Amino acid sequence: GAVDAVANFATGAVNWVAIAAGFSMAIASAVCGLAQGRATAAAAEALGRNPAARSGIQLALILGLDLIESLALYTLVIIFAKVK
Repeated sequence: GAVDAVANFATGAVNWVAIAAGFSMAIASAVCGLAQGRATAAAAEALGRNPAARSGIQLALILGLDLIESLALYTLVIIFAKVK
């Protein structure tokens, strides 16, 4: 509990891997959110400029969003593999 956490901190036994994992997931999530927002905005702008290219834009958008989201999922898998 809290007493164990204070005792571990007082003795210098801090789990830096868990702390770094939390920061890495936060950074990966933030970058993914920004990238997905930019990709969606670019696709909406492209559809506004050329509605006839809807299928190509939609395919590229879905593929891009999948690859962007995989960054967060890979980060989560690595965190679960490293944090014990």
